[in-house]
Amino acid sequence: MSLRVAVQMDPLESINIAGDSTFALMMSAQGRGHRLWHYTADALSYREGRVVARARPVTVQRVAGDHHSFGDWCELDLAEDADVVLMRQDPPFDMAYITATHLLELLRGRTLVVNDPASVRNAPEKLFVLDFADLMPATLITRSLEETRAFHAAHGEIVVKPLYGNAGSAVFHVGRDDKNLAALTELFGEVWREPFMVQRFLPDVAQGDKRIVLVDGEPTGAINRLPKTGEIRSNLAAGGSAQATDLTPREQEICARLGPELRRRGLIFVGIDVIAGHLTEINVTSPTGIMAIDRFNGTDTPARIWDAVERRLLQNM
Repeated sequence: MSLRVAVQMDPLESINIAGDSTFALMMSAQGRGHRLWHYTADALSYREGRVVARARPVTVQRVAGDHHSFGDWCELDLAEDADVVLMRQDPPFDMAYITATHLLELLRGRTLVVNDPASVRNAPEKLFVLDFADLMPATLITRSLEETRAFHAAHGEIVVKPLYGNAGSAVFHVGRDDKNLAALTELFGEVWREPFMVQRFLPDVAQGDKRIVLVDGEPTGAINRLPKTGEIRSNLAAGGSAQATDLTPREQEICARLGPELRRRGLIFVGIDVIAGHLTEINVTSPTGIMAIDRFNGTDTPARIWDAVERRLLQNM
């Protein structure tokens, strides 16, 4: 099956091919004989019933500094000229991101979008996880200083983070005797209009924050991300390091709970974060980590993802 694949992502020139999951997906697709086009989210348009993108055909190769070659610009009709759209641009999950999901949703029944854009829109990382509150650490979502103070008093140590942040940005650890809670709450209220998330601090984060990848609802591998000295953030983008790991029975239970819902929503490629047996996030916008997982485990996660995509297409024929 040779597919026409449009990849909606950030500029190819800026990626780090050693760890970029989208690049790995593109390499795998090309190896299967699929044809690739690249465009950025701001090149997406709606015109008279058609969803189009100003795009370029692209070939990729694993050569640092010379990893892609573009063809001529063209207008790609995403319903007529593409079989699959990979929606892989990084957050912020803002109104521009949401608008892109609405436009791509118009392709339903004609072109497969991965992940399903309506489900991405309705499942932001730190809100979708609330559907599984019994798997989470104690959590508060609020804009209220009084609510935050009460939560802090109840749990002693807490973590405060923006509701729509990513890559570990603006994540704060507030200790038992920390005097900065009022100022921090005020700062969050000035920078973001949305509520923020407060969670009970899990000291075992020092032992790692596990990223588990699920493909069409099935776990395919994991890495344990360790924070660097003096940090609580274990995100690789924030300086964390990765180590090999296996799934514990508790983590297998979490995956079994999530799997059917992920499949139902058309969320083919998902990364979940688990600390000490607690589910903290469900990443559906542009999950990462597959290259590190495959390096440690000798697996081929991009192949698993394309197998799942091809199965979906055959089911829809």
